[in-house]
Amino acid sequence: MSMSMSVNVPEELYRRAAEVATAENISIDDLFASAFEERLLEFERLKEKASRGSYQKFLRVISKVPAVEPPVHDRL
Repeated sequence: MSMSMSVNVPEELYRRAAEVATAENISIDDLFASAFEERLLEFERLKEKASRGSYQKFLRVISKVPAVEPPVHDRL
């Protein structure tokens, strides 16, 4: 089952998507659907990974970072 939707994208993004779709021999609709699916799967992976973390673990790791000024080339 599929649903139809309208999405506004910048012209440059659409042009690049058309190039990729042509190179991949798929429709632009299939390319965008694939990109949406990939993004949703990544979001689910990040949620699962975040559920394994904790503030206490973060504090343990960050406590190992030395409290020194960064080298000149790393400063903002």
